[in-house]
Amino acid sequence: MSTIYDYIIIGAGSAGCVLANRLSADPKVSVLLIESGPDHTSPLIAMPRGIGKLLNPGNPHVWNYQAERGEGMASEQWLKGRTIGGSSSVNGMVYVRGAPADYDGWEAQGCVGWGWADMGRQFVALEDHQLGKSQWRGVGGPLKVTVHPAGDALCDAVISAAGELGAARTDDTNHVDSVRQGGFGYQPQTTWNGQRFSAAKAFLDPVRLRLNLTVMTGTDVQRIEFNGRRAIGVQIRAGKARFQVRREVLLCAGAIESPKLLQLSGIGPASVLEPLGIAVVQDAPEVGRNLREHVYMAMQYRVTRGSFNHCFHGLGLLGALGQYFLRKKGPMTHAAHEAGGFIKTRPELEQPDAQIGVSLYSMDGDGNKVEIDKQPGLTIGGYFLRPQSQGEVRIQSADPSVPPQINARYLSAEIDRTSAVALFRWFRRLAAQTALKPFIVKELTPGPQVQSDEQILAAFRHYGQTAFHVSGTCRMGADSASVLDPQLRVRGVEGLRVVDTSVMPCLVSGNTNAPAMAIAMRAAELITGTLSGASTA
Repeated sequence: MSTIYDYIIIGAGSAGCVLANRLSADPKVSVLLIESGPDHTSPLIAMPRGIGKLLNPGNPHVWNYQAERGEGMASEQWLKGRTIGGSSSVNGMVYVRGAPADYDGWEAQGCVGWGWADMGRQFVALEDHQLGKSQWRGVGGPLKVTVHPAGDALCDAVISAAGELGAARTDDTNHVDSVRQGGFGYQPQTTWNGQRFSAAKAFLDPVRLRLNLTVMTGTDVQRIEFNGRRAIGVQIRAGKARFQVRREVLLCAGAIESPKLLQLSGIGPASVLEPLGIAVVQDAPEVGRNLREHVYMAMQYRVTRGSFNHCFHGLGLLGALGQYFLRKKGPMTHAAHEAGGFIKTRPELEQPDAQIGVSLYSMDGDGNKVEIDKQPGLTIGGYFLRPQSQGEVRIQSADPSVPPQINARYLSAEIDRTSAVALFRWFRRLAAQTALKPFIVKELTPGPQVQSDEQILAAFRHYGQTAFHVSGTCRMGADSASVLDPQLRVRGVEGLRVVDTSVMPCLVSGNTNAPAMAIAMRAAELITGTLSGASTA
C-alpha cells in the first residue's frame, strides 16, 4: 500500500464520506480516508431506533466527552459519531437544512460563495426526496430523504395545535416558506425502506471499491505534519506510521476533534500550546473558540393514547422487533421525531425563532435517563434557533489520548435566556390548545410548579442539554482572525483545509447533519475548481 496520496481525509463522517466520493471520482488522483472508529456494519446502526443502544458512553461507535454546560449547571456527556458515516450513523435521522437566511448571512459576513444561491443547490443535488422535485428540493441525488407517514392521531393533534398558534401545517417542513414564516408537519428523515440512510450509505458505499480510494478504520491520527508551513502528511498511532500527501490534508473530524487536532499539530492559541510543549506552527487564537450549540429542552406529558411507550419494553418490545426484522415496519423504523417544525414563540417576530420535535414516547423519572416510561407519554422538545452564547474547545495535554476541555457556556448571552423563557411558554400554550385536550392528561416534566421566569431558567439549567449540533470551532471568515478563509483553507499554512460543522461562522437554524454534507459538496467544488450544476437562484 502506497504511503503517498494526493489527498488525505481525516474523519469518515458526513463530510468525509462526501469528499471521498467527490475527490476519488477523478481516477488520476489517490485518496486516503482515515476513520478512528469501526465500520458501520452494526445492525443497531441500520435500525433507526438502535440509537437507544448506540448513544451510550463506552459504545465503540461514539466519542464520549465530558462538557461543562455553563455557570450554575452540572456537566453533561456529549456523544459524537465515531464510525464510518460519523454522526450520520448514530444520529436521530432528522433531515433539516437550515434557513436560506443562514447562508446569506454567512455571505454577508464575507464568506463569498456560501450564500443560499450556492448552498441551496447543494441540497437539491444531494437529495433523492420522497416528495418529488421542486425549485429547492431534489430527486435522483445520492441521499434518500423520506417523510414520516401521515395519519397518526396524536401527531395530527399536535400539528393542529401548532396551527392554532400560527404555524401552518405543511407537507415539507424544509420548504423555504416553512423556515421563513413557520410551518409544522410530519418529519423529513434520512431513512429508506425502514432503515437508516447515512452519509456512508449515500456517498461512500457506492464508491468504496474504487482503486484510487483507500479506507482505513480503527486508526487515530495523532497530528498533522508540516515542512515549514506546508502540511505534508499525517502521523497515526499504529506503529507511529506516517502518510504523506501531495496536494492537501482535509480535516473532517468534527467540531470537537478538528480543533483538537489543529492544536495538537501546532495551530492554535500560542498561550495554550506553548505551556504544553507544543511547537507553534501558527498562532491562531480562534481555533477552538466560537463554539455554538442548540440547548435542547424537552417537556413530557402523560397522554390518554397514541404513545409508543409500550413498544419499548416487555412483550411490546418483542413485537416491535418482530415487525422490524420481518417487514421493516413499526416503531423501530421511526426517526427521533415523528413530527415537528419551525415556530415563532411570539407572533410579532419576523421569522421563526425555534424548532420543535414531537416524539411519541416519554422517559421514566426526570427525563434524563434512557429508560422508557411504562405508562403512555409524549415528548415535545425543541431549542431556540440562533444562540449567541459562545463556548470553547481546548486541549489539556500534548498527549492525543487526553480528551479536550469543553465549555459550552449555555445561556451566557442575555438573548439566549430571553429566548429560553419564550420557548418554554410556547410549549405550555401548545399543550393547552383545543386539538390536544382529548390527549394530554398532565405535564410530567419539568412540572406545573415551574411558572416564573426565574423558575423557567432554573428548569433550563437543569434539563437543558446538547442537541448534538456543536459547530463553529474553526470558523471561516473574511477577517484575518478567522481560522479559515472562505475557501476553507487554514490561515497561515498551506495544503490544509477543514471541512465539517466547525467551519460555520454561525450555527444554522436547525439540525446540522444535512448542512455538513452540503458544506462538503461545496468544498469539493472549491478543491477541484469545478461546479456541480448551475445555480437555481
